[in-house]
Amino acid sequence: MELQNKAVIFIGELRKSLRALGIGVLAVTITIFFLTPDLLRVVQHHLAEKLYFFSVAGPFLAHVKLAAFSAIYGLVPWLMAVFWRAIGKPFGVEGMPLFFFILFTTLLFYAGTLFCYFVTLPFGINFLLGFGSEQLRPVISISRFVNFVTLFVLAFGAIFELPVFMVFLAKVGLCPRSFFEKNRRYALLLIAIVAALLTPTPDIVNMLLMGGPLYLLYESGILILLLMRIK
Repeated sequence: MELQNKAVIFIGELRKSLRALGIGVLAVTITIFFLTPDLLRVVQHHLAEKLYFFSVAGPFLAHVKLAAFSAIYGLVPWLMAVFWRAIGKPFGVEGMPLFFFILFTTLLFYAGTLFCYFVTLPFGINFLLGFGSEQLRPVISISRFVNFVTLFVLAFGAIFELPVFMVFLAKVGLCPRSFFEKNRRYALLLIAIVAALLTPTPDIVNMLLMGGPLYLLYESGILILLLMRIK
């Protein structure tokens, strides 16, 4: 019953900011839309891919998706502030602790996206296209390319926030430090599954590029809890 009450408070707090957040995302999306040709050119150059379209509306929709992604990406600090204020309210997390939760989730999110963009995606795309030949030449749709890149960038950003959520769960008493320490083997299994599902390719190299940092983040979360003396 107590958790249900906390969930109601969380949803209530979240709803207070949704309208302003939605308007903000829409406004930034419209603004960035006019810059998407340059953004797409940068991504194409980085990943060294030529793109094609197979429907009349394909390029327009791809630019809209890229603009929306860029807006969300740029507004992550605001998104994190809204989320943490909402979830901190029912658990009594406020002041400096709340500020640090917002700060470190934002920093880790951006760290994860940069790691994905500069390390994992180039490896994954080169591996996948390595199966081409003289008879099999890649013809990549602009729409699917944008979907592919934005999905994995956001996914990596989200999973890199793991240590912060571990600290939060322990701090509010939902999952003590001992829970994370005793369940390393299950955490490792779950990390392997997540890496297999979210990496661009299922080969061991790309899985390690995601699973390795994720497990280090898990251990970092335990170490932080130990240093902060949170049981």
